[in-house]
Amino acid sequence: MNPVVGYAALVLVALSTVLIGIYGLRISRTTGDFYVASRTVRPWWNASAIGGEYLSAASFLGVAGLILISGVDALWFPIGYTAGYLMLLLFVAAPLRRSGAYTIPDFAQARLDSLLVRRVTSLLVIVVGWLYIVPQLHGAALTVRITTGLPSWVGPVAVVVVVALSVVTGGMRSITFVQAFQYWLKLTALAVPLVFILLRLGSAGMPITAQGAAFTADLDITGQASLYSTISLVIALLFGTLGLPHILVRFYTNPDGASARRTTLIVLGLLSVFYLLPTAYGILGRIYTPELAGTGSADSTVLLLPGRIFDGVAGDLLSALVTAGAFAAFLSTTSGLVVSLAGVVSQEFFSGSVRGFRRAAVLSAVIPLVFALLTDTQALAGSVGSVFAFTASTICPLLLLGIWWTGLTDVGAVAGMLTGAVLCGGAILSAALLGAEAAADFAWLQQPALWTVPAAFLVTILASKATRDRRPSGTSRILARLHSPETP
Repeated sequence: MNPVVGYAALVLVALSTVLIGIYGLRISRTTGDFYVASRTVRPWWNASAIGGEYLSAASFLGVAGLILISGVDALWFPIGYTAGYLMLLLFVAAPLRRSGAYTIPDFAQARLDSLLVRRVTSLLVIVVGWLYIVPQLHGAALTVRITTGLPSWVGPVAVVVVVALSVVTGGMRSITFVQAFQYWLKLTALAVPLVFILLRLGSAGMPITAQGAAFTADLDITGQASLYSTISLVIALLFGTLGLPHILVRFYTNPDGASARRTTLIVLGLLSVFYLLPTAYGILGRIYTPELAGTGSADSTVLLLPGRIFDGVAGDLLSALVTAGAFAAFLSTTSGLVVSLAGVVSQEFFSGSVRGFRRAAVLSAVIPLVFALLTDTQALAGSVGSVFAFTASTICPLLLLGIWWTGLTDVGAVAGMLTGAVLCGGAILSAALLGAEAAADFAWLQQPALWTVPAAFLVTILASKATRDRRPSGTSRILARLHSPETP
């Protein structure tokens, strides 16, 4: 790919993001604008924005890379990512909107009337947010290195600078416009090159190498992942979606619970359409770029495939479009995470003012940048899957039981969250220390959700039953508020 074309694609996406963010400054004045867009975002806008921030580096690049490596086993990732939203629709979206909270810690304190629960929840939200941002910055490093030849650190730094400017200038209202634009940019960036690739292959055809033929044949088998790993991954993706802070905060921006449900239905459609595209790239990658699987560069499949099919200007232009979409993925997801983290950090440490929100936004973006520059990973979807497992083991039990069970107490909530954090965090860290090859023999460490999620729920329930006397006096009133339809 011509580096000049790569530069142009990255600069155009960055400029459009900053300009939209500056536009948001004109209509972002109050605290409500910065935190939840004054709860005035309509379903289609909100659904597009959710699609923009949810479809991260793991979706845009990582799914195709995993399909290239693992074949049909990797299809559980797009299925789980999408099905998780069905869980949101059924169990969380409308009640969470009716809570009236700005952040997940706000909900936790209102539900359990406990400052300790709020502090623990805030800490976990911050940890989850930072863990999720780091893979986005790794994806940016990969994209900038491949498309421009610049050092890897340029990508993460560029993302953090653009995101910080966008969030600081306009907050949630501004980022809503940015993310809605970036969803449709990402969809176009994958769809248009794919259409041209399929037309080219259908009209002229291209020779398939022996290695590509072997990879293609492997797609016809069931897959090699164990039943345990598959079930554990699905649990992580389904329940982990319920606890993602940057997604949950989006439901606070809807005008009412009905709008939150409509938003979730639209998101299901948008995600279903989108995930067809990286899946197709992964399948084509097994045919035309099979060597990437053996070089540790599988996540670059989407970026390199157009250049393998087309030569000259056509290949450069299609590659530039894919590059723009990839950079939009990093920006939109990181923006959503920084907004959600800034809301929590600002309320906990900077008095919750607009000025405090801006300071918290810069801090929330810079700290994960340091971690990203000190680490390296190529398995984007796999690393994000670990974050889902951690979220499913910590924040998810608090939300589900807080919304649907009257017996939850502050002691039970804290015990469950800490249990999930220690068990799941310890398993993930142990797998990382063992290394990929050694950890392959310990599926229960690589995919811990199957046992850490039930353990967290069980501890939460048992500890709550043992401390019945600590059940908040206003539980019935709060639950009635969460489950009663709003009056027009």
